[in-house]
Amino acid sequence: MTFFRRFSAVTLLPLLVACSGGESNKDPVAEAKFKNESRISNEAVTKKQEQDAEYVVNSANRNMFIQEISQVAQRKSTSANVKYLAQSLIAQHTTAQTALQTLAAQKSLILPKGLGGDQADQVGELVALTGAAFDKKYAELLVRTHKMAIEAADDMREEAYDGDIRTFADQQVSTLKQHLEAAEQLEDQLDK
Repeated sequence: MTFFRRFSAVTLLPLLVACSGGESNKDPVAEAKFKNESRISNEAVTKKQEQDAEYVVNSANRNMFIQEISQVAQRKSTSANVKYLAQSLIAQHTTAQTALQTLAAQKSLILPKGLGGDQADQVGELVALTGAAFDKKYAELLVRTHKMAIEAADDMREEAYDGDIRTFADQQVSTLKQHLEAAEQLEDQLDK
């Protein structure tokens, strides 16, 4: 029986290595979540801590996504209102991302190094658009992303296991609501 286990391990290892994708095939968000879950489960801590880690990773992904689409809007939009909002969001989400990076470092959490696959696809779709279609899609993405961010922060400011993560989520809600309001106003202007 021991021989069979050793033989299987030696035989399967090269297959597993060969079948594993290269670094470029990995989704940075999924990879960060996996590493955090592995670390947390190795330390035998609670599901609430896993939720905390997932919130931090998702928040980082949303910040990067808003920064990315806003940078694209700065380059592609011909609307002064779109460019103004994009500039403001880049600055504010950069500040939020820096605070999140500090928090993640304090909690030994791993953040994604790039956008998740879905968000990267959405950026690609946005980049392909021009003119009014681009502006409307940008506003739509901002509204949707900020609604998700508010919902997540609202949940975490009450449910987070870690007090610092709870405080971070609480501090984000009012700013995110202001961003949502601005995005909805932009969306209304673009629909006229």
